[in-house]
Amino acid sequence: MEKVIFEIFATVLATISALLPITNPLITVSILPGMAAHLSAAERDSQVKRACIYMAGILVTFLLAGALIMDFFNISIPGLRIAGGLIVSYFGFDMLFGEPHDASNAPNNSKRDISFTPLAMPSLSGPGSIAVVISMSTGVHTQTALPVWLGYITVVCGILLVAYISWLTLRASTKLYRLLGEDGINAISRIMGFLLICIGVQFVINGIGNLLHDPAFWPLAK
Repeated sequence: MEKVIFEIFATVLATISALLPITNPLITVSILPGMAAHLSAAERDSQVKRACIYMAGILVTFLLAGALIMDFFNISIPGLRIAGGLIVSYFGFDMLFGEPHDASNAPNNSKRDISFTPLAMPSLSGPGSIAVVISMSTGVHTQTALPVWLGYITVVCGILLVAYISWLTLRASTKLYRLLGEDGINAISRIMGFLLICIGVQFVINGIGNLLHDPAFWPLAK
């Protein structure tokens, strides 16, 4: 029983540590004032709440459909992990070495509903986070410590916690922006970019390890 509880907490923490750097709500904090300049404070709070709900829905959908997507396109687990690692690493390098974000260049949208796009997608749940949850879907099937149904519930709990953290961050966007400023947000973004590179490289290492231990990869060894 203690081992199961430990695995549940470990899986939730792994989900948060993998998703939070790539969703990076602080980046959205820096562009939210420009996107929501035409909205009242109440409307902005409502849009932020809906965006985080949409984000959780998108990620949970791809988590549950991950195995079906892989079977339909005949994608192997090592292939998915290597591809997901490369995508996550790409976003990490972009955050670490890219041009610092300037809020003065943030888009100023005139549309009333910004919750689904651009807030939920691609700001909070873009290609990188989708690749991560699909990879987690395969991990649920390959791990043996938890039943598959409990593994899915655990990862979903991690996704919901990331969405909640994002909501808390975006709700306090005005205060955070004043407190951290452009330089502070860019510095934290670069740190998260480094973490993303580490996570992506580990995905690639795991994928290569699975590939080297797959008998189907060594047909001449039979």
